[in-house]
Amino acid sequence: MGGFPLENESSALALPGSQQNQVSAVKATAPESKPKKKICCACPETKKLRDECIVQHGEDACKKWIEAHLTCLRAEGFKV
Repeated sequence: MGGFPLENESSALALPGSQQNQVSAVKATAPESKPKKKICCACPETKKLRDECIVQHGEDACKKWIEAHLTCLRAEGFKV
């Protein structure tokens, strides 16, 4: 009978640990937040500057504006 209480104590101790593992598994699989806008409508200011620069000077001369637009899109939640 001396071993019986130890088995109950160990199973009681294991239960909270398994519950904690389930909670962290749920948090780990929760979906990331999706962008709130369509990519065509996000960051209109940087998009306009990027497009005007490319039309006037060509893509090679506008890397600063292209990168600024990509940074803005990433901040909005897009993976670009």
